[in-house]
Amino acid sequence: MYAFLSLQMNRTKGDEEEYWNSSKFKAFTFDDEDDELSQLKESKRAVNSLRDFVDDDDDDDLERVSWTGEPVGSISWSIKETAGNSGLAHEGREQLKSRNSFSSYAQLPKPTSTYSLSSFFRGRTRPGSFQSLSDALSDTPAKSYAPELGRPKGEYRDYSNDWSPSDTVRRLRKGKVCSLERFRSLQDKLQLLEEAVSMHDGNVITAVLIFLKRTLSKEILFRELEVRQIALRHLIHFLKEIGDQKLLLDLFRFLDRTEELALSHYREHLNIQDPDKRKEFLKTCIGLPFSAEDSAHIQDHYTLLERQIIIEANDRHLESAGQTEIFRKHPRKASILNMPLVTTLFYSCFYHYTEAEGTFSSPINLKKTFKIPDKQYVLTALAARAKLRAWNDVDALFTTKNWLGYTKKRAPIGFHRVVEILHKNNAPVQILQEYVNLVEDVDTKLNLATKFKCHDVVIDTYRDLKDRQQLLAYRSKVDKGSAEEEKIDALLSSSVSSYSLSLQQAQETNSSQNSTKCMFSRPGRIAVG
Repeated sequence: MYAFLSLQMNRTKGDEEEYWNSSKFKAFTFDDEDDELSQLKESKRAVNSLRDFVDDDDDDDLERVSWTGEPVGSISWSIKETAGNSGLAHEGREQLKSRNSFSSYAQLPKPTSTYSLSSFFRGRTRPGSFQSLSDALSDTPAKSYAPELGRPKGEYRDYSNDWSPSDTVRRLRKGKVCSLERFRSLQDKLQLLEEAVSMHDGNVITAVLIFLKRTLSKEILFRELEVRQIALRHLIHFLKEIGDQKLLLDLFRFLDRTEELALSHYREHLNIQDPDKRKEFLKTCIGLPFSAEDSAHIQDHYTLLERQIIIEANDRHLESAGQTEIFRKHPRKASILNMPLVTTLFYSCFYHYTEAEGTFSSPINLKKTFKIPDKQYVLTALAARAKLRAWNDVDALFTTKNWLGYTKKRAPIGFHRVVEILHKNNAPVQILQEYVNLVEDVDTKLNLATKFKCHDVVIDTYRDLKDRQQLLAYRSKVDKGSAEEEKIDALLSSSVSSYSLSLQQAQETNSSQNSTKCMFSRPGRIAVG
């Protein structure tokens, strides 16, 4: 029996050495050009071959014994095997609870007397037989002992540090991951910037500029960009987009662009919410080196905000007191602070239209102070007064007097626009007809009158044009039995009577003319005595 065990162990050891010495598999390396799938298959085949390299069909007839020398499969062996397995399981659970899992090999309990050498290397499990090597290892948390496969070599090229500036720019343009940290010298960074500019891709240029902004000092960055205008414009646009006013001011100061420096400084008022602080900031902007036109705008902005603060404080007090009728009927919906000039003018025409010119809130004062054109003033005042349905103020807005005292209506914006604004504010038909009649162009007048249903204007216009056919056609558009239909019928009947009378008069005139002509053209007879 012992001789058999020794022979079996020697045979197994020899087969094992022959396998490892003649193995065709090789270790994994990152330089391997095969794909990950083929490497995984080879690794699996290498592990699975452990089950078969000592597989010999002749061993099935051999007698197997345990470590105690008893034949495997006997009754006494089965009893001991069952007791040993239960004790082994209990001992394994206790060890797992008491130890930290640093290594999968440390968690394997020592076998007592249950494994035979042939079954251990075979990896077979028969009913009532031993556990195989794979079954024993499957009870532990770590189940894979093969080396972890790395990424294909092609993927590691994305993170390579050997790319040239041109290759790096091309990869950035394609949207691939590419680190710029390897470009450390100033020469390499500038070459990278030049490659990005030559690629004519704004996103790539901006990405390189962000890298240079982070890794270069301001002085060096500004000096190099001064001779690269395309990259400079991209940087200025980028700083404006992200709102880095401090660096933008430093850049303009370095480039000696005084006007752009002043405008950039002026834009900072947008970040100031407090009206008084914004007013003081605008006051400091007045002396900056703006152009003549921009300086006037800055001055107007400061003056407008100063007046808005005064008007807002006064109107808030009047509204809270509740003694002013206009504020009771039409409460304010928003503050006037930081509003544009046109909005401020509309507000003044709505709430302070009748105030004297000497007050800050007077519309006439605003018009003269800020030199508002007549068209803009009339358009804004008309919208405000029409919204309040103050038709007398609307009439006075277009009434002018000459030096002889005669009144005349005149509209700088054209009466066709006046009609549209009045209709938008639900003006009565009588008001609309009055201003439609003031439109000089006949076609425009007829279109507006038809659109806004000013029937009297349409009828009178066709009457003046003596267009009987249009009167007959328009008669079908008015209501049956209405005053407009009666007016059209009267015009049509009067036109028929007038036509008959004129025709009779024309006939009488023609007959008298023919009689006179015959009398003077007939030769006279002389009587002889």
